[in-house]
Amino acid sequence: MSLTPTIDRNQTVYDIVNNDYRTADVFSKYKIEYCCGARFPLHIVCSMRGIDETALINELEEAVSEHSLCRKPDYSEWSVDFLTDYIINIHHNYLRKSLPVVSENLKQFDEEHPGRFHYMNDLKHLFHKLEKILISHIVEEEEIIFPYLRNISHAYNSKDSYAGLLVRTLRKPLKQIIHQTHREVFGILDNLRGLTNRYTPPSQTCLSHKVFFYKLSELDKDLNQHFFMENKILLPKVISMEDELLASNK
Repeated sequence: MSLTPTIDRNQTVYDIVNNDYRTADVFSKYKIEYCCGARFPLHIVCSMRGIDETALINELEEAVSEHSLCRKPDYSEWSVDFLTDYIINIHHNYLRKSLPVVSENLKQFDEEHPGRFHYMNDLKHLFHKLEKILISHIVEEEEIIFPYLRNISHAYNSKDSYAGLLVRTLRKPLKQIIHQTHREVFGILDNLRGLTNRYTPPSQTCLSHKVFFYKLSELDKDLNQHFFMENKILLPKVISMEDELLASNK
């Protein structure tokens, strides 16, 4: 028996997205309207638009499938190289893909409902500020911070006699650099949660409004996991190595 949810070809596009907001990106890819007025069954839409129904359903089912591990990984056992690669490939790549999508969702939502929601200007300001900080942050991590963390790990594991000198030469105020950005991001997320009632769409709102809020909530959850791995797993591991190397070279 398949564990992947089955998409019903007789459901309307609206109902499919209403049942699971993650399908919205697939419909957007095919330029299929899913909000108000999207009341045709999926197979009719495919026929009208000349879209391969089987291919589209496969993409929709992939979007809603649950990719879960059989047990929670023990991040503390992961090497510094693996941790940094994981953060880049999972969390940084998620941000690179999701931020433009959420930004476009916000633009469409704003254009469809001009002046209707009192919090819209604040919402746009906060999101675009968050987007700018995150894009800069992941570049800084990949080009400056993570290479430094790997250097410290390699020096520690090699037990090179020059390791302590290497640390003194390269040393960066890790906690200050990373935690300052994290505090800024968490401050913006707190404001977004308050502004949107923790991403709860108002009653009787349209589907595009719901999808946008669900996307914001998903982004919030991913950032919390992302920063947990950096603050509680990666940084303490490297700082411990750094301190030990400095102590051994006195």
